[in-house]
Amino acid sequence: MILVSSCLAGLEVRYNGTHSLDEGIMTLMREKKAIAVCPELLGGFSTPREPAEIVGGEGGDVLDGKAKIIEKSGRDVTELYIKGANLTLLKAQEVGATLVVLKENSPSCGSATIYNGEFKGKKKVGNGVTAALLRRHGFTVISEERLFDYLGDGIRF
Repeated sequence: MILVSSCLAGLEVRYNGTHSLDEGIMTLMREKKAIAVCPELLGGFSTPREPAEIVGGEGGDVLDGKAKIIEKSGRDVTELYIKGANLTLLKAQEVGATLVVLKENSPSCGSATIYNGEFKGKKKVGNGVTAALLRRHGFTVISEERLFDYLGDGIRF
């Protein structure tokens, strides 16, 4: 089973109330090969919500208490993100996920890049908190941008 970010499955759960539909993910969902999850909703956020970025590091640093996740207005929402990451980990374990595909750049889901914490649209190398936690527990985590490369000929879109 593949665990995927809900926004990639077409659900309007992103911070601004939109989705990031990915046709490959949609195919996996239709074929019952994927289950959608939104770490931020699991953590207690609603849609829409204020944008947030990791300040002072990346997802692993958040888990280690060395960085925080801050909303644009300045509110510290670190604990809600950690809660969502932990509940996503439980879901991945429950379904026996063999792969996790998360939305790139997100403070939860980024698996290669995240926004740099300055709210200026600039990105940096790093993991979101959910991606970091899942990797610490042995899950393979990739972004939607790498899905076809990872699955190769095993899936047709």
